[in-house]
Amino acid sequence: MTGQTSETGLRLMAVVAATGFVLAGSFAVLAEDTDWPQYRGPNRDGVSSETGLLDQWPADGPRELWRTSLGQGFSGLSISGGRIYTMLGEGSDEFVVCLEGATGEEIWRSRSGANFKDKFGDGPRSTPTVDGELVFALGAKGALHALSTTDGKPVWKRDLPREFGAKAPRWGYSGAPLVEGKLLLVDVGGKAGSSVVAFDKKTGKEVWRSQSDKAGYSAPVAMTVSGQRQVVFFTGTTLLSLSPEDGTLLWKQDWKTGYDVNAAAPIFIPPDRVFISSGYDVGAAVYRVKVTEKQSEVEEVWRSREMKNKFSSSVLHEGHLYGFDEKTFKCIDAATGETKWKFRGLGHGSLIFADGHLVVLGDSGTLVLVEATADAYQEKGRAQIFDGKTWTVPTLSGGKLYLRDEKQLVSLDVSG
Repeated sequence: MTGQTSETGLRLMAVVAATGFVLAGSFAVLAEDTDWPQYRGPNRDGVSSETGLLDQWPADGPRELWRTSLGQGFSGLSISGGRIYTMLGEGSDEFVVCLEGATGEEIWRSRSGANFKDKFGDGPRSTPTVDGELVFALGAKGALHALSTTDGKPVWKRDLPREFGAKAPRWGYSGAPLVEGKLLLVDVGGKAGSSVVAFDKKTGKEVWRSQSDKAGYSAPVAMTVSGQRQVVFFTGTTLLSLSPEDGTLLWKQDWKTGYDVNAAAPIFIPPDRVFISSGYDVGAAVYRVKVTEKQSEVEEVWRSREMKNKFSSSVLHEGHLYGFDEKTFKCIDAATGETKWKFRGLGHGSLIFADGHLVVLGDSGTLVLVEATADAYQEKGRAQIFDGKTWTVPTLSGGKLYLRDEKQLVSLDVSG
């Protein structure tokens, strides 16, 4: 972001982070395991399993394959079968769009509602989730869509504010819908026990609803602890875990942040811990989940202000968490919260992990490659990709890196 950033602007940055903003595209000939079908990748953790990538970039950065105009918004790109799925705003309308991964050319678009307007950035926030022949998209104003991946035709739709008495978060719905088995789980923020709602993913029929929390900006994640499957939501005021079978509350932990901006995604630290972090001088914590025959509960392992994820989610690698403590890029020990190193100069950036390295995108369009080591900050490449505000996390698929700002989408070749 150029110039000085207002505090209100930073609040929006936290909101933007929840959407998982730029994900990836791939060529149709690539194997299915290179797909990036949802927010933060196959496992929703910002980690790619791809190898054989460049471990040192040329002086002017990775080779640009193509660059195309893209509408407003901070939604990420999800990849399946060589196609890119994302959301954008144009004029008074919001759209779900499908693009050709090899060229960036548009294949289809489907109107999803009225465009979300805000002086710090217009357009949708949430990242679509692709599951087989369906793509699920949550509009900034609360319209939930299931569309055909083939041609974008509607399969079903739910209006969250109207049907569940939900109030859209101040900066728009941002959390990406989560597919869990036959269900689609959404942080609705509805009244009277309808904070989280599970829909039949094929029909859109409600299966269960649970809790009464305000909607947050974070995307839910699923995990298994001691054989118990759990779905974890970071709502506006609470970290809570539900049974995907019927929505039963397994455990919860209060977590208050200014303006209810809990934006960064929870991170599962196997076999039984969960990391969360927020901005507004709140910080981070790790909780241990205890599963017994009668109940589940959590206990605090550590809490610290050393990692305040206001803008984007951290990533976990070999016992260390890498992320942005406000405008300071850091590595901390996941077991203790101790800072191992820190680096300034990238603003409120975002990142993913791939092949032993961190791909980091600063909020003013600077892209850097950093070795994922707790020893020291070791930069392996740098390039200026955009000139203005860049609040969308990079994504990797099939050796191609995809980056988005508010106007363009770029594909870079990072294959070795």
